[in-house]
Amino acid sequence: MTMVNKASVGSAITRVTGNRRHARVWWLVQGLVRRPSLGMLVILCLLIVVFSIMKPSAFLGSYNLRSIALSASVIGVMAIGQTFVLATGGIDLSLGSVLVFGTVVSAKVMGGMGGITAGWGAVLVGTVVCIVASAAWGLVSGLLVAVLRVPPLIATLGTLGMALGAAQIISAGLDIRTVPLVMSQQIGYENVAGIPLLVVIAVVVAAICGLVLWQTGYGVHTKAIGSNPEGAVRAGLSVRRHLISIYVLSGALAGIAGVMSLAEFSTTTIGGHTSDNLTTIAGAVLGGTSLFGGIATMFGTMVGILVPVTLASGFVIVGVQPFWQTFAVGAVLVGAVYVDQLRRGSQNRL
Repeated sequence: MTMVNKASVGSAITRVTGNRRHARVWWLVQGLVRRPSLGMLVILCLLIVVFSIMKPSAFLGSYNLRSIALSASVIGVMAIGQTFVLATGGIDLSLGSVLVFGTVVSAKVMGGMGGITAGWGAVLVGTVVCIVASAAWGLVSGLLVAVLRVPPLIATLGTLGMALGAAQIISAGLDIRTVPLVMSQQIGYENVAGIPLLVVIAVVVAAICGLVLWQTGYGVHTKAIGSNPEGAVRAGLSVRRHLISIYVLSGALAGIAGVMSLAEFSTTTIGGHTSDNLTTIAGAVLGGTSLFGGIATMFGTMVGILVPVTLASGFVIVGVQPFWQTFAVGAVLVGAVYVDQLRRGSQNRL
């Protein structure tokens, strides 16, 4: 074999090897796009590694890890409701304000029943009030979307302002600290096998809602409405009634998250939920729920919500200024929507 032939063969082998390498990389990228929950696990692990290298003692400390878990639990429960709404092709921007309203009304009621010295009776009543009050705002959003045909973006933007304004009127713009001590001591600070009780609650809620989404007719109808609303109507589904129930469910889950927040902080947090709507949308879409309806995954949502929460915590640990956190959440949301479009495009080509 001549030197020219050897060179040609070597060049061909290099090209084939390079093409195979590129094919494997492209196959991996496509796999992560089609299974976004796995991709989010990879990104989450990378974030943990980066922040652990930068500030190992602070980021990996038990206090910070517990804070991340608790924050993800509260926001994650709201994101579960957002997942149901997104599955129908809608969107709920009011979740943070609905949570605030529920906690304010609940704290007022518990304050009237004895305040910080009240017992489990007041906690039970406050819990029911928080969930019902939050679900009522979900009912308002559902009626606006399903009956009055107001676009979900506008309808929930309106209830966002109304719920937050009503909460500020009731509380005079000040946080209410009349939460019974037993609530924080026995719920907020309690552990189950070393795991915070609030995390256990969030996992149980996610598991139940995941089963509802995938194993019941209610979940099938939810995704059917998001995939093809006209087809759902022709199939005999009561789309209006179902949409109303979805927004009520979303509001009720925001109420559960509100109860968890009261137990964690022993006070209302009126100014602490301004970006929750963006965070819940980003977490759900990052985890694999489509922003355009019809596709939803509860496991992906719980994984996806850990990404912005971990990012925010890491920024605080490394000393990044707070407004960069909001910027990062917005960037993550844009990236999540782009990945969703790539996923839909790849599925349409199949």
